[in-house]
Amino acid sequence: MQLTLLKSKIHRATVTGASLHYEGSLTIAADLAEQVGLIPYERILVSNMANGERFETYVIYGEPGSRSIELNGATAHLGQAGDRLTIMNFAWFTSEEAALHKPSVIVLDENNHVVKYEAYPSLQCAV
Repeated sequence: MQLTLLKSKIHRATVTGASLHYEGSLTIAADLAEQVGLIPYERILVSNMANGERFETYVIYGEPGSRSIELNGATAHLGQAGDRLTIMNFAWFTSEEAALHKPSVIVLDENNHVVKYEAYPSLQCAV
């Protein structure tokens, strides 16, 4: 049996920009994405704490150290600069893996600086 569990989360990320005419995706500063194990083009679920919108898209790496979180394409309609997002990613685990799994999580302040960091080594999982 496979179980779907939270793999990684960026909590309270502040939207820094939006580009309606971009092809799509969510731009995340590469260093922030890497801290929780997100890779380019990986599927994510995003919830906007300002308006309750939830959407799926994929990760695009932004400039490391830029602290950028940018809504691209159609998702630009679902938020605006200053909104706070929760960015989640899930993976499939066997029952045995699930018993040992803990997600990697960062919590950000209003300027997208990390204020809490819980990272755990990756388990082999089916994606």
